[in-house]
Amino acid sequence: MNRTRVRRRRLTLAVCLTLVAAAWAGPAVRALGSTEDPVRIARSSYVVREGDTLWSIARRLSPGGDPRPVVDELATANGVDASALMPGQTLVVPLGS
Repeated sequence: MNRTRVRRRRLTLAVCLTLVAAAWAGPAVRALGSTEDPVRIARSSYVVREGDTLWSIARRLSPGGDPRPVVDELATANGVDASALMPGQTLVVPLGS
């Protein structure tokens, strides 16, 4: 066997091993995971109607539950306070609300 053929086989083997290692690295890192909480992503939106308040919207989104956390999430996610709502305004509804 000549040297060129041996070098090509070694290079091919090294490339294959690197690809296999790379394919396993991603899932292995995700399996080890981080201890950080996942980032919340907005799932839907709500269009403000005449007479709506953050409280009434929160009660509509979370019937039977405590609306205070939902009010806080809505205000934080949209950068608004209760007096700044206007009819026709679109609010982002955070995941979990």
